[in-house]
Amino acid sequence: MHPYDSTKPPMLAIVLGYAGLIPFISGALGFLIVPVGWRPLVLNALLDYAAIILAFMGAIHWGLAMRAEESEENARTQMGLSVIPPLLGWLAIADGMPLIVALPVLLLAFAGLYVADVRAVNLGLAPRWYTTLRTPLTGVVSLCLALAWIGEVID
Repeated sequence: MHPYDSTKPPMLAIVLGYAGLIPFISGALGFLIVPVGWRPLVLNALLDYAAIILAFMGAIHWGLAMRAEESEENARTQMGLSVIPPLLGWLAIADGMPLIVALPVLLLAFAGLYVADVRAVNLGLAPRWYTTLRTPLTGVVSLCLALAWIGEVID
């Protein structure tokens, strides 16, 4: 069986993917437990990390598109879509963006990225296991960003 056909992610991908959740979880929990004066620092760190991950994930789609045939329309579309997550991440951390707006922008960016992940798998650009890995990771990231957003709204 070719690795692209398996629905089970490689162990290294699982370990690294879940390790990448540590800053999201610590950021969301940190926001809830640190003294009020420290909250902006924790939130900014969470937003910065989210923007970095969006850039990283966008680059994955760029790479997947580069592996496909140059003339393949779906691959060119995927490459075009790959620049949207980092742009939204940059927008969310741009100076002056209110946190109350930045957090939903990041949530929407991760939701859109998940749609692109599923699309890449369905087009055969990404291995079948990619959705199996991305689904729980995206769920935890979204939950963490939503908790931080709710905390910011209530605060």
